Parts: sequence; structure tokens; C-alpha cells
Amino acid sequence: MSIATVGHAQRRDGGFGGYFGCTDPPTHNIPYDGRFTFARLKYNGGPGNCYYRGEPSWAHGYGYTENGPAESNLMKITAAISSLRPHLDATNVVAIDDPQLFKYPVAFLVEAGYLTLNDKETAALRKYLLRGGFLIVDDSREDFQRGRSGWSNLEMMFRQVLPGLHPIDMTPAHPIFHSFFDITSFDIVRQFYDRGPAIFRGIFEDNDPKKRLLVMINFNTDVSNYWEYSAMGFRPIDESNDAYKLGVNYLIYALTH
Repeated sequence: MSIATVGHAQRRDGGFGGYFGCTDPPTHNIPYDGRFTFARLKYNGGPGNCYYRGEPSWAHGYGYTENGPAESNLMKITAAISSLRPHLDATNVVAIDDPQLFKYPVAFLVEAGYLTLNDKETAALRKYLLRGGFLIVDDSREDFQRGRSGWSNLEMMFRQVLPGLHPIDMTPAHPIFHSFFDITSFDIVRQFYDRGPAIFRGIFEDNDPKKRLLVMINFNTDVSNYWEYSAMGFRPIDESNDAYKLGVNYLIYALTH
């Protein structure tokens, strides 16, 4: 296996709380070979994004446990219970404006409250989504403690990417929640550390919930935190299993619609 390692990059972060050293973690991408590979999106991030362990917001959940990235555990679960045979040995980190992104039907982005996009990235993400790509957004919330309003930034970024489209509140009746497991209530989504109810919104073609879903947004929750720590015993098994159900449904829906 060839390994491409991204060198550590130091950045100054002028957000709430003053100076933070920001270091990109090393990434270990594998060459594209046609098999499903989970793709995590990399972006620069706005002020305050390096508040956790000195790593940029795009990397939250990327390899803090001995099991590797949160999404690696999701791949193992999906492979065990479905006919999808994804790569289990790596998940790739892809810059938003990297042409290689178009090889991956599903992309994953965390901490969208800190998302920033330049013109090139905006155009690239728009093209990716309109040509059939599916984006999962997780681990975002209002983060006023660090001077960031999560939802307003997220909404502004996607208004920039998809002019004329807007996030729509979803209900458990939508087919994405029944593509593999039947999820009949959002009450199954316990909070790992956030407060209040999780919010699920989607961005649809023509703003029509009966048409193609382009972006699935988990807001005010961190579903992938359950994937990351499921083997550590921090939470009851049933809670982690419910988080996996959501992830599996997202993948199966994206690959069949």
C-alpha cells in the first residue's frame, strides 16, 4: 500500500481565546481502485477552529483512538451487515477543491460551523453535489463560547455553494431513515455531550423533499463520536448501535439513490 502523508502545517488562529497552535494530523490515503472508500473533506477553517487538541476542525474524530478514524468503525460495521465491501484499512482525506473528490460518491464533513470556502472550493463543491455527490455533515452546533455561531455559518456556506437551495427540516418518514434500518423516531439519537434535541436537515434538489437529497446535516449533535469511541466503553452499547444505524442508512441511501 502506498502512503501519502501530508506534512504538519502550523497556522495561527485568531479566534475567541487568542492564539492557538494548529497542526494538521498526518493522513494516510490509499490509491483509488474502484472499491468504496470513505472520504473526509479537508478545509482551512475559520477563527477558533483549532480549539480541540490543537487540531483543525476538519480533523475532529480523525484517529484519536487506537481504532483510527471514527468512520473506520462505521466501515467495519457496514461491511459486516451489508453487501457493501468498502476498504477497511483506510479512509481518505480529500481537499474540497481536489479533482480526486469526484471519485468518491460520499463525502463527510465535520464542524461545519467553522467551515470556510474560497471561490475555487465553492465551485468544486457545487459541481460535486450537482453531479451526484452526497455530503454528510456531522458534529456541528452553536459554539458561542468560542465566538462562532454554528448554524448561521453553516447556512451561509451552503447558500454560497448551492444558491437558491436551503436546508429543510426532516422527519423520520424520509426514505433515508429506512434505507436499511427502520428509524421511526429521532429520539434514538442520544447526545454524547451536546444539550437539547439533535436537529436533522437536508438540502434537496429544487428544495423539494421528494427529489434527490444532496446534503444530509446532523446539527446540534455528534453522531460520529459514538462511532469513534464505540469500543471504549464510554457509552451503553445500544446508544452506539443506534448511531451506527444512522450512519449505515446514510451510506446505503447515498449509494442507491
